[in-house]
Amino acid sequence: MKTLRGAVQPAAVLLLTFVFVALPMWLVLITSAKSQGEAQQPDFSLPTTWNLAENYTQAIQQGGFWRALAGSAMIVIPAVVVVLITGAMASWIFARRSGRALGALYAVGIAGVLIPPAAVTVVLLLRNLGIANQPIGLICVYIGMYLGNVIFFMTGFVRTIPRELEEAAEVDGAGPVKVFFRIIFPMLRPTIATCAILITLFAWNDVFYAFFVIGGGETTTLPLSLYNVASSSLYTHNWNLIFAYVVMMSIPLVTLFVFGQRQIISGVTQGAV
Repeated sequence: MKTLRGAVQPAAVLLLTFVFVALPMWLVLITSAKSQGEAQQPDFSLPTTWNLAENYTQAIQQGGFWRALAGSAMIVIPAVVVVLITGAMASWIFARRSGRALGALYAVGIAGVLIPPAAVTVVLLLRNLGIANQPIGLICVYIGMYLGNVIFFMTGFVRTIPRELEEAAEVDGAGPVKVFFRIIFPMLRPTIATCAILITLFAWNDVFYAFFVIGGGETTTLPLSLYNVASSSLYTHNWNLIFAYVVMMSIPLVTLFVFGQRQIISGVTQGAV
């Protein structure tokens, strides 16, 4: 019975991976190489004529790809950097100090993991602050959304770092800032890589908050640009161009995940205790 179960479980996992991951990826890739007529009804067959270069060139030129790519990088990179540094500092304090007030503050800090922000309220707040329809507004939204996740992941990992390392640095005359950036922050590298990859995945693919916060402004992101061109008359039913845009939009994320997948596993397991 155990032998049968051991054989069935891997086969079931491979089958589910094939159905829910491999087949959709194949459909997107192969449709992006088809002509407009063949792509009207997407299927898994190979194209009779390959229009790979034409489709991707047209998607780049008509979809404003490079402008959207620059906008995504300008928003996502600062948001991820601020979230990681701020979250690491907060996690260090929460892990090393105790008290009811600090415990209540920790609960408030990780509340964002369970309570999503209300889009309408966020937009009204940003308008009152004068940063609506601006990249800084969306950066602040992402910081507020994902800071709790970083604190939740890193606090458990900081507790596994021996206090003696910090005490030795303090004896040598290092202050709190030096201790953090010389001792704590480098040792958080696996968890920092994990959080950076996961937050980048979420923020890079976000279209909901980007639409409400910077929609209609001068700056755009890749998902927001894809939504705009896919809903326009130019791209209506042009699945070959839409899927070509999706492939190009996914390349940075796939590259990041391929090179960082070991860090994701390492960061999650090391912070689990």
